[in-house]
Amino acid sequence: MNNEILYTERQKFKQWWLWFILLGINGLFLFGVFKQIIGGQQFGDKPMSNLELLIATGSTIILTILFVNFRLDTAIKKDGIYVRFFPFHLKFKHYTWDKLTKSFVRQYSPITEYGGWGLRLGLFGNGTAYNVSGNKGLQLEFTDTKKILIGTNKPDELTETLIKIGQLKQ
Repeated sequence: MNNEILYTERQKFKQWWLWFILLGINGLFLFGVFKQIIGGQQFGDKPMSNLELLIATGSTIILTILFVNFRLDTAIKKDGIYVRFFPFHLKFKHYTWDKLTKSFVRQYSPITEYGGWGLRLGLFGNGTAYNVSGNKGLQLEFTDTKKILIGTNKPDELTETLIKIGQLKQ
């Protein structure tokens, strides 16, 4: 059976404001470590203990590393759609065409429909969303009424692929 990849996309969090906040928090805690632990001066009016400061600094660094590694991988093959939101999914989730009643690309509102970006549970019956940026996605509706939205930055290419293989179902 020929199961070549017909469409693939990898997305990462690239919002400048997110990185600005994360790097700012890291910089603040690293400055605190330098000033309090290395320099011997208290950091702030009500300073943390050295251990608490090290734990907080380590936690923000780990959070930043986690965000660096977040990625949304999508692939379309003849046997279905594959999606992975790493590191939450180590393996791809596979959705076969025969389980779908609808599959189409649409514009959506990340905030009002899903409460933001990331791995999201939709509000008011919108289903699950995997998204990292933008407001366009592949809407999947299943025979068991489950719904999934997979964000995309290549909506035209994704639509063309669905048309090409006869799986654009609206």
